Amino acid sequence: MRDDRYGRDVLAQPRRSKPAAPQVAGEQGLVVEDAATGYCGAIVGWEKTYAADMVRLEDRHGGTRVFHAFPAAFLIDGKPVTLVRPAGRGPNAPRTIQTASGSRALPRQRARTARASRIFVEGVHDATLLERVWGDDLRAEGVVVMSLDGLDNLDQALDDFRPAEHRRAGVLVDHLVSGSKEEKLTAEVGPNVLVCGHPYVDVWQAVKPAAVGIEAWPVIPMGTDWKTGICQALGWGSPQDGWRRVLGAVSDFRDLEVPLLRSVEELIDFVTEPPE
Repeated sequence: MRDDRYGRDVLAQPRRSKPAAPQVAGEQGLVVEDAATGYCGAIVGWEKTYAADMVRLEDRHGGTRVFHAFPAAFLIDGKPVTLVRPAGRGPNAPRTIQTASGSRALPRQRARTARASRIFVEGVHDATLLERVWGDDLRAEGVVVMSLDGLDNLDQALDDFRPAEHRRAGVLVDHLVSGSKEEKLTAEVGPNVLVCGHPYVDVWQAVKPAAVGIEAWPVIPMGTDWKTGICQALGWGSPQDGWRRVLGAVSDFRDLEVPLLRSVEELIDFVTEPPE
């Protein structure tokens, strides 16, 4: 054998190649983060250029940007992935899109005639948040959401509504915890009524802190109006200013806490279930 004076060091550790980032089909609605800039958005389309495939992302504010689909250029849940154009997705191919609630979007169609059943929520903010995330689902199912303007009005609202097997009432309640005023007000609601709630003081608190750019929701002393205290603690101005900030931070179900998601999904199932 020839003496290889300049050959590889036989004692050196073999080089290990870096594992390739997994390929992920860039379906419409998939939320990804551009690894280079930190821009986060949902995929709304693909574009072909002379150099490479480009993917267009839409952020929570409705703005869009286009990025090269380079290997390992994007992150999903903090892990690098390589986005690839979905197979069989020509310009005329049908698109699979998720609604803001995470369900499969149906082809565009007229809203269904409203059902007799209803979902009642405590206030306008609750109703607006449901519309933001579940609006497509509610219209597809023909479910109307009604504001009680305060849980104290629940008994009167149910008396006027007159729930029945074919006319169910779902009630979404804030701060439904053991021993609370809300638990007492909803203890006896009668048949054909389902009460679901979450532990948060207000529906604002059911929005993840990270979505609104804070580490945690401040603790507000008893006796202080919660929304007013939150806005003072965070420097958000008036409660009206605070609500615009909170609502603007919500683009889909990922921005909401699980207890609220679970309760709303359960109520939708309850009011859309066919009578026995």
